[in-house]
Amino acid sequence: MTQPTSRSISDILRENVFTLFNGILTGCFIAVLILGDLRDGFFYGVVVVNALIGIIGEVRAKLVLDRAALLAAPESRVKRDGAVETVALADVVLDDLLVLRPGDQIPADAVVVESNGLGLDESLLTGEADPVLKDEEDQLLSGSHVVSGTGYATVTAVGADSYASRLTSEIRKHSLVRSELRDATNRILVYLSWILGPLIVITLIGRVLTYGGFATLGQNGHWRRALLDAVAAVVGMIPEGLVLLTSLAFGVAAIQLAARKVLVQELAAVEVLARVDVLCLDKTGTLTSGELAFDRILPLGDAVPQQQAELALAAFGADDAGNATAGILSNHFRSAAVFVEHRIPFSSATKFSGVVFAAGDVRSSWLLGAPERLLEEHPDELAQATAVAATGKRTLALVRAIDPLPTGLHAPIRGVRVEPAQLVVFEESVRPAARATLGYFRTQAVRVVVMSGDNPVTVSAVARALDLDGEAVDASKLHGDAELAAALETSDIFGRVSPEQKRAAVGILREMGRTVAMTGDGVNDAMAIKDADLGIAMGTATAATKAVSRIVLLDNRFDRLPDVLGFGRRVIANVERVANLFLAKTVYGILLALVSAVMLWPFPFLPRQLTLVSTLAIGIPAFVLALAPNRRIYTPGVLRRILTYSIPTGTIAAAACVIAYFPLYRSIPLPEVRSITTITLFCVSLWILCVLTRPLSWPRIALLAGVVVAMLLVCVLPATRDFFMMHIPLSLELLWGIVAGVAGAAGIEVFYRFARRRELVFDRE
Repeated sequence: MTQPTSRSISDILRENVFTLFNGILTGCFIAVLILGDLRDGFFYGVVVVNALIGIIGEVRAKLVLDRAALLAAPESRVKRDGAVETVALADVVLDDLLVLRPGDQIPADAVVVESNGLGLDESLLTGEADPVLKDEEDQLLSGSHVVSGTGYATVTAVGADSYASRLTSEIRKHSLVRSELRDATNRILVYLSWILGPLIVITLIGRVLTYGGFATLGQNGHWRRALLDAVAAVVGMIPEGLVLLTSLAFGVAAIQLAARKVLVQELAAVEVLARVDVLCLDKTGTLTSGELAFDRILPLGDAVPQQQAELALAAFGADDAGNATAGILSNHFRSAAVFVEHRIPFSSATKFSGVVFAAGDVRSSWLLGAPERLLEEHPDELAQATAVAATGKRTLALVRAIDPLPTGLHAPIRGVRVEPAQLVVFEESVRPAARATLGYFRTQAVRVVVMSGDNPVTVSAVARALDLDGEAVDASKLHGDAELAAALETSDIFGRVSPEQKRAAVGILREMGRTVAMTGDGVNDAMAIKDADLGIAMGTATAATKAVSRIVLLDNRFDRLPDVLGFGRRVIANVERVANLFLAKTVYGILLALVSAVMLWPFPFLPRQLTLVSTLAIGIPAFVLALAPNRRIYTPGVLRRILTYSIPTGTIAAAACVIAYFPLYRSIPLPEVRSITTITLFCVSLWILCVLTRPLSWPRIALLAGVVVAMLLVCVLPATRDFFMMHIPLSLELLWGIVAGVAGAAGIEVFYRFARRRELVFDRE
């Protein structure tokens, strides 16, 4: 079974075709068909093109993301014919023997045949937040995740026969990150949906009254002129393309990130990193390569013979379901003489694992784990381990238990006497680009918090190598959320952080009003990643971690995050820019419709003339600007800034058109008045666009010049002049229209400078 990472084709078609605005404009187009002059239906071509661009863009994004998702698809380990194999979840079949380790996702319904403290997170299925311990013969549900312990289970149901798989698929499919852009766009659409109905009614009544009222509507073609005016007025109110360009910006960013081996599991997640001001990182697998290599063993006294210690390490390594440490040990320590009787799997709570084995006639119990947990009663040996850890090496202590081992999965080691045997030292390389990446985030006002489960001394050593200031706080000594919150106020580096503390830290930071991103690769990171505003998983992360993340770094390169930040900033800044264009058009469309209805004027434009201005001064430039580079640092309040800019500028544009139209509409023919008013509107719209393209660069100057040249050609070439009915005589009336347009442009400039001084709007980049 495969899980979709994006919307279905039918969803894409439905959401791009069956919209409120498309419905209104379709009604207007039908009215044009009734009138019989298809030139005034030119606006509907924009609707069709918008829908096609949206569909093609989103389908392309879906195909790219679905292909990329195959690289991040979770896998399962199964034991077939005595050998352990790694297979895709979809390749698990009935009666397979699953090898279960922490972080694994249960790919199908199964029954436990062996459990070593096996604990599962079934929260996606049952809502139960606490891990559920599983013993032999217990049922496992597909979609749940192993959070502790190890074991084996036999598959009993796969695919459609597994009810849980359908449930988890739906949960994944409909989960959404909080997107300020999406929220702002939706609120704008809601506001418009409230007022469009009454406005359309007022417009229709105003058109009827303008042409003599209902009694004379059928005479001399009055109904045709009234209906044409109504269509023009309604077309001016609709911000067609606003939702399209938002989706297009998200989709293009996701495609470009996929080419950089970054899988965006939800398009709006691209935006979220641009809003992040706290980035929480795990050390292992994120700042470091995550690929441990055996370094050496160091004896701790002579109480335990070297040969017995190596047999113990072989026993820890001889575990099919063991973690990465067990896999490394299996490559260096092997013995056929070892018979394992019992295992205590590694737990994030205890920080150690245990094994009871027999070698010949000798039966012994051993523990392997954090030195500060296992060597508490042996200060000299603990000091030796701390000194090694201070060099940045990962250090584990191997001890032989004198007393019986605890049987509970989370039982503490206190009360069990042990004999120190060896220090097992591993080395882990810091990612080459980690220092530069962290430096970049510092320059971007993003706080970086390192939270690792490793020894604080080791974490401090890695932090120093990455130019991070301060010593690591030992989170195991912090009791309760209050102490953790106080530590987060003063420190950015933490060691011995439990999974519960990671999750609590994310919650505390969010309560402080921060936007939090969490990265990681281990199962101990999964719940914190799930709770963060933006979860980011490494490509080699456990299935549980990938399942709850929004972004997956497929090639495990932490240095990809600046790219994600850059694309997110581009999306936010550019969509805000083009939204100003569309909303300014909606504002002046509404105001002109109301003024002409109240004053009983013929509407100042034909539908095709409004379409001409909106295409040249809004549609084409918006398409270009939505995809242009933009690294403006995110500032909250997108909706407020859009309304603050678009309402005044739209009002100024409407006022300029009224000033141009009012003295002329009774003195010269209506087609000429409409042509002159179109020139006025174009001048003001051009300056709205000019302000939004700042700071100007040569490509943007070329864009503005191209718009002007296109308008001149429309007015000069006979074919386009006749098509758009741009009958413009060289006269004082034309000069009046140009003066009104220039005055409106000056008003736009004055408002923009005033708004910048009052910080009502900001520089665009």
